[in-house]
Amino acid sequence: QVQLVESGGGLVQAGGSLRLSCAASGLTFKFYAMAWFRQSPGKEREFVSRIGYSGSTSYADSVKGRSTISRDNAKNTVYLQMDSMKPEDTAVYYCAAARSGYEYTYWGQGTQVTVSS
Repeated sequence: QVQLVESGGGLVQAGGSLRLSCAASGLTFKFYAMAWFRQSPGKEREFVSRIGYSGSTSYADSVKGRSTISRDNAKNTVYLQMDSMKPEDTAVYYCAAARSGYEYTYWGQGTQVTVSS
């Protein structure tokens, strides 16, 4: 079955950096667009970033200029590098996979990111 497993979350001070990873299995990774979402307590889940199968990228305004999404098809892994982190980046971060369009069929279990001020 398909599995998406996030890692790399943790506690970081404001201004610091983290790199999240999402390892995929059970799917033909290179054919999937991959995305990161996040959810803070009491808030809706929100889009963070996406990378298409061709490598095209997009970012939410809240992280644009501070984050870089990338993928390694040989390792079936997508990454999210986050720099200049802010307390408002605190959330559970989820990766998701879409075979076509923006319908995310598969989701990971999430990894907690906490940014202290």
